[in-house]
Amino acid sequence: MKPQKMQPRNPFLVYGYANPRYFCDREAETQQMLSALENERNLTLIAPRRMGKTGLIKNVFYTLQEEKPEVVSFYMDIFATRDLASFVRLLAKTVLGQLDTLSESALHKLTSFFRSCRPVISADELTGVPTVTLDFVVDKSEQTLKEIFDYMAASGRNCYLAIDEFQQITSYPEEGTEALLRSYIQFIPNVRFIFAGSSQHLMQEMFVSAKRPFYQSTQLMVLREIDEESYYWFARNFFELRGQELDKSVFHWIYTRFEGHTWYMQAMLNRLYERNESVVDLTQAEQVLMGLLEENTPVYQNLIIMLTDNQLALMKAIAHEGKVTAPNSGDFILGHGLKTPSSVNAALKSLVEKELVYKSTGGYMVYDRFMGIWLLRN
Repeated sequence: MKPQKMQPRNPFLVYGYANPRYFCDREAETQQMLSALENERNLTLIAPRRMGKTGLIKNVFYTLQEEKPEVVSFYMDIFATRDLASFVRLLAKTVLGQLDTLSESALHKLTSFFRSCRPVISADELTGVPTVTLDFVVDKSEQTLKEIFDYMAASGRNCYLAIDEFQQITSYPEEGTEALLRSYIQFIPNVRFIFAGSSQHLMQEMFVSAKRPFYQSTQLMVLREIDEESYYWFARNFFELRGQELDKSVFHWIYTRFEGHTWYMQAMLNRLYERNESVVDLTQAEQVLMGLLEENTPVYQNLIIMLTDNQLALMKAIAHEGKVTAPNSGDFILGHGLKTPSSVNAALKSLVEKELVYKSTGGYMVYDRFMGIWLLRN
């Protein structure tokens, strides 16, 4: 079934995916991913959160289904899963019922595949659409997982499964989850996988280290920011369609401030477009930014309450620098009145684990760009 074309009121989407018209550039990345999948290569896609990897995956799936309506694509975000059982439950919810029309015959077919559990067809309370859930025993999670993959393989249909925040499996309490998944995945000829993740060091360790099960099993892609010129013409077009301007110097200020990080760019452009006026003055962008910081102030206040004095001091110091390559250097520590290198290292480790600080290629930075600016002003 071909995907429906949504027509958003505001073209600068901050959540979800509509269709290629509202998706900026990424043409080379889209073609690269399509080529890999069509030539039966699995993919690993790495990008900081909010850089646009989910949108890119949805754009690839949209294009695939436009060209080949018979293919089936699935997307699942496993960030909220905490163990193998919750992973299996989410996978079942994502996949089951999408390869068949849900009927008595389909239920019989499902039942024949699943020996470790009982498939249950029910109607969604809100939409009334039939859904399948698995009534399974946690102790049999491994067997149920194999049965789901066997079910996909037996369908004979070309399937594409994207698993977002894939690094989450490294935190599961069950030992050997990576090896288990790898052992099943390599024997499903009609299913191609996209493993996406926001933790660069964990994802690279999983797919680049010779000691890990997924070593050299996929094509690796690291997602960068969208080219400024391409992004400007994409944005300018939507303003011009309703007879308004988007000044290039104002756009450049936004792009530079957020280094082209997609979600923050979209958030700014969404609010500017909402004002229904030409954007010709820098003060317009500054007003929008101040409004966003004010909206998020309660969130940021709650976050810093939970930090130790050392963690908060370090986070403010990183926000002041923008990016820090050597956080335990004498110059950085003395320049910001921090304590010893060991206390800085301990604070940094905690901030990275809490995903408040991110290690980018250019150094450590405050993960939430808006929060980094907010810290400087408070």
